[in-house]
Amino acid sequence: MEYNPSTDGDEVDQTGYDESKLLEEQMKIRSAIALLGLAISLALPTFAQQTNAPDPQTSEKILAIGKAYEKEANKNDAGGISDLFTEDAVLLTDRGLVNGRKAIEKWYTDLFKGWHPKKLIIKFDGNAPNLIGTAGNVLWATGEFSETEQGNTGGPIQLKGDWSAIYNRERDDWKIRMLTTNVTPINK
Repeated sequence: MEYNPSTDGDEVDQTGYDESKLLEEQMKIRSAIALLGLAISLALPTFAQQTNAPDPQTSEKILAIGKAYEKEANKNDAGGISDLFTEDAVLLTDRGLVNGRKAIEKWYTDLFKGWHPKKLIIKFDGNAPNLIGTAGNVLWATGEFSETEQGNTGGPIQLKGDWSAIYNRERDDWKIRMLTTNVTPINK
């Protein structure tokens, strides 16, 4: 059907479609698509700003756990280290799996009988810690460590390795729920 300006688009073609209504529907669809595009473009920056990073105070508390671990390990204080863990914590080391705060304290007590860490330095990866889930009561972090250890029978040994941890909120405090470590060779 050809457009006839004298009918102002009110004419119905052979298929029964009113051309003006068809044009009106097309304009509605185009407007809806344009509005949808605008809504998406405004919403994307909001979604992009959402991260799995906790609030700054929580991040500071987690970093403080790392500093406290350094301090207690450098003093060879098994009780001080175990206080950083939850009651049901898990410690996975290159020597095996240790379950529970009391067992972790014993493990460190036994370790410190033969090894005496000095100058332990714990580094968190740049994006740590990270939230797990949406409740805000579980975090994870990764990083690396280096230390000088003094054994009972020899000179100092340089060690380095990687670690990962899961932290749980216990009331107003944070504790280590799981800690894994490994020792990597030092290239000379």
